[in-house]
Amino acid sequence: MALDQAKKQEIVAKYGRKENDTGSSEVQIALFTTRIAELTEHLKIFKKDHASRLGLLKLVGQRRRLMKYFKRTNKDAYMKLVADLGIRDNI
Repeated sequence: MALDQAKKQEIVAKYGRKENDTGSSEVQIALFTTRIAELTEHLKIFKKDHASRLGLLKLVGQRRRLMKYFKRTNKDAYMKLVADLGIRDNI
């Protein structure tokens, strides 16, 4: 369920602070969001895939912790990212 290289580069180019920026919070949250969306679609088809469901829950928890940190450190950029990705601000 990993992202292909072209899609990952596209996300890095869109949300990165500079070229080849894969470690910033914005990029990591965007990558997690894309992987979560793909796993959600997978689980709609394969309802009994409990291993993938566990992986999805872990990804959601990781993204939530990262979003909590990002909101605490850079509130304006956080609000912009949440609006751009279309995810809820429930932290």
